[in-house]
Amino acid sequence: MLDWHKITVDEVLQRLNVSDKTGLETTQAQRRLHSAGKNAISPPPKNWMRKILGWLLGGFGSLLLAAILQAVFNAWQDFSASKVISSIRGLLPTDVLAIRGGARTKLDAEQLVTGDIVLISLGEKVPADLRMIEVNDLRFDRSILTGESEPVSGRVEKTDDNFLETKNIALQGTHCVNGSGIGVVIQTGDKTVFGRIAKLSSHERTRLTTLQREILHFVFIIGGVATTVAVFIVILWATWLRVSHPSYINVSNLLIDIVSVMIAFMPDGLPLAVTLSLAKVAHTLSKHKVLCKSLTIVETLGSVNVLCSDKTGTLTQNRMHVENATVFDYVMNNEKIQSIAKDVQDEPEATFITQLIGVGMLCNAATFTPRLSFASSTEEQQLDPVGDATDVAVLRFAYRMKTSEALREQWVDIFKQSFNSKTKFMMKLSKLTETASLETSPIASWDNFSRHDYMMTVKGAPEVLLPRCSHVLDPKQGRPVALTTEAVRRLTAIQEDWAKEGQRVILLARRVVRKHMIPNDLSPSTDEFAEEVDALNVDLTIVGLLGLMDPLKPTVKHTVSVCRRAGIRFFIVTGKRHPHCDHPTTATSIARDAGIITARSVHSVTELEQRQNKASIKAGVDDLPKQSVVITGAQLDALDQAQMDQLCQYEEIVFARTSPEQKLRIVHEFKARENVVAMTGDGVNDAPSLKAADCGIAMGQGSDVAKEAADMILLDDFSAIVVALEYGRLVFDNLKKTILYLIPAGSFSELVPILLNVLLGLPQMLSNIQMILICVVTDVIPALSMCLEPPEAGLLERKPRNVKTERLADWRLLFHASLWYLQRQGIPFSSLVLGFGNWPGLDDELLFRAQSVSFFTLILMQWGNLFSTRGRKLSIFQHTPASNWYVVPAAATSLCLGIFFSYVPWFQSIFQTRGVPVEFFFIPLTFALGLLFLDESRKYCVRRYPSSWVAKLAW
Repeated sequence: MLDWHKITVDEVLQRLNVSDKTGLETTQAQRRLHSAGKNAISPPPKNWMRKILGWLLGGFGSLLLAAILQAVFNAWQDFSASKVISSIRGLLPTDVLAIRGGARTKLDAEQLVTGDIVLISLGEKVPADLRMIEVNDLRFDRSILTGESEPVSGRVEKTDDNFLETKNIALQGTHCVNGSGIGVVIQTGDKTVFGRIAKLSSHERTRLTTLQREILHFVFIIGGVATTVAVFIVILWATWLRVSHPSYINVSNLLIDIVSVMIAFMPDGLPLAVTLSLAKVAHTLSKHKVLCKSLTIVETLGSVNVLCSDKTGTLTQNRMHVENATVFDYVMNNEKIQSIAKDVQDEPEATFITQLIGVGMLCNAATFTPRLSFASSTEEQQLDPVGDATDVAVLRFAYRMKTSEALREQWVDIFKQSFNSKTKFMMKLSKLTETASLETSPIASWDNFSRHDYMMTVKGAPEVLLPRCSHVLDPKQGRPVALTTEAVRRLTAIQEDWAKEGQRVILLARRVVRKHMIPNDLSPSTDEFAEEVDALNVDLTIVGLLGLMDPLKPTVKHTVSVCRRAGIRFFIVTGKRHPHCDHPTTATSIARDAGIITARSVHSVTELEQRQNKASIKAGVDDLPKQSVVITGAQLDALDQAQMDQLCQYEEIVFARTSPEQKLRIVHEFKARENVVAMTGDGVNDAPSLKAADCGIAMGQGSDVAKEAADMILLDDFSAIVVALEYGRLVFDNLKKTILYLIPAGSFSELVPILLNVLLGLPQMLSNIQMILICVVTDVIPALSMCLEPPEAGLLERKPRNVKTERLADWRLLFHASLWYLQRQGIPFSSLVLGFGNWPGLDDELLFRAQSVSFFTLILMQWGNLFSTRGRKLSIFQHTPASNWYVVPAAATSLCLGIFFSYVPWFQSIFQTRGVPVEFFFIPLTFALGLLFLDESRKYCVRRYPSSWVAKLAW
């Protein structure tokens, strides 16, 4: 290699085979050798090291800010996820009073072991699963685990084989709301019911969101291609250029070319674009009261094709009201009830209606706040009801009658058995107060009722209470009559008709319990008294049926309709909060009203059993018509894998009465079949399924545990999910547009000069600094403006993208994205190609200006790319720039920055940039308009002929 400082002009000209030694030619030769940088005269080592360092700093500098921002967001996400366990721990006590060594001592709840004796009193949380050995009017609130609003009384003896139903077990995390007791620790930690739910939530594997998987897939593609091209250049240099043209590219320039190739493939604006796009969408959703706990989850919701929704409080208003009532076969609709409420005494059936009202009021756990009076119907609308939704609805129905308030004040409760998911009924034992008169209490006028007798009232599911009944109140005959098979059939027919209309049907019954039927020495708080009363809960008289309706929210039908048009399968998944009300028929009716069920006939588990032996049924193969099916949690557990494959093919499904484990299984089964699943929930028992779903959605009024387990929180109405779906899809669309803009502008425009320089021996059409400017300056700002594009019309009319086949960058996108100045200056292309450093007539100044022309040509031609990639199929006249006013300033800013770096003298001397003649600002614009016109023609063909090969090639 020649010494840079000792080489003479003669030696330079001799190597170039130049005979004319004029000063001009000598100067041009020196400049040509130095500017091309591809000859035997190597620059000082520090220069090429600086070039490589400049490339690295330029290429990765723009990524630094994005990386920092992304790290902050990821740290926040991890912190938020860790709060799931913190929220669960917050529901558990920190210390507890226990008996050890015969003495009472206060311990940390974590120190409890099996066999410890624990004391529980009013207001405390249960620290572990306890078996009660002593109770004193003890009651627990289990709503946090089961959803039951009524407290459960504690017992010493086992009342049920089901661990969750028996009353002698106090479950960890529940509250003691009355009395006190002593229990033995039988389960602690993860072995408790509460712990198992927490374990299901915390042990769910951390997963990549759909957007993270797409970016990782894109990085693999870009990294693989960049590495392949870099290796190809090295092999080409080692086997050909170093041998055939030893003076063209030396080791230092080879390293610069390799770094250039690696940088060229990096769409440097993409990390910033991803962060900005997600942050912008998350901010927009927050205005619609949708809280995104993770930025990347927004795009996941846009990819959802299975949405599992709770019913009560999500689709419905959770505001029950009595829609129909019947005394035997005397049916009263809502209008009739309103008429009776005006003056019940004028009705011929007044006595029987009063009986119905009386039982509904007595067998009721709801109350109104005592601060209001009930003198007028106007004041009635200001009542503040407290209690279970069903009890509140019955109480509101009863308070419509003028005599209702006085009737309830005449009775005092002696014993109460709260509703639970096992018994499915509520029962009360009441007595008249000392001041009450038998004559003024219509409910006490039957069966020779005396002041010393008890009145038993029962309210619950008809299918459970009918076997306990022996008589029915018949308004036509004016007395109770025997409950015959025909009477049961008529009542059942009414029940089924109401259930088909989406009503929850409850049966009201009563019985007079004589004083001598219960021993006088028994206290109502003892287990013996409870057993005696339970034994008397037979031979009941049916007073009537009530049909309760929880109306759909006004926006639900539209929300379901939009989701269905968007290609999302919308399922209902009800829990066990109201087992006597959440009958599969009722849930199906509500699903039909909401538009979730559209098929005339609804299949059951029997259809799955009939098809389980068919050879044509295979996992992932749908030979069924688009039908509907309803299935309960118990039936779900009995399904084998073949039946589950069939179930997952249905378009419309209602899952009724499901447990937390069953909800979790539903999520996993659909995810295993390559579905993107969203799940809604609001309780502690929903936390496992919310955590497991691709997108867990909690309701704003839900528990803290559900909110922490979820990825997204709907702070207001469920209809906001439509906005979230649209903007979730918008994120993916805008990122595809950004990549489509960046690949030809950055990757191709930087890669092609290097490849032409290496393969064809042409001068480098862009200098290194200009490549950096394109990469990190002029391309980034327009690319960021693409992230702010509004949703295109019809965005929610598309089907959800297939996360396995429709990628962020695919072959169609790359296909779509797939040296005139020197010719005018008297340097023909033929004199440059295959020159490999020997380019006659090319000096530094001419090369610098030619590179600047290429630089501005790329900037201005990118305007056509920018405005054409804003829409996938819509014309620029349909999706106008006015919808995103950031685009025009961004395009202008990129040009201004190019002018700034090319025309300022200081930059010209440092970066070897040059200004260009004004004509080279307008000529590229014609090419930009040509690109726009070609893409408009392509979009027209796609819209006009959606099945053509042009449409199939379209991204």
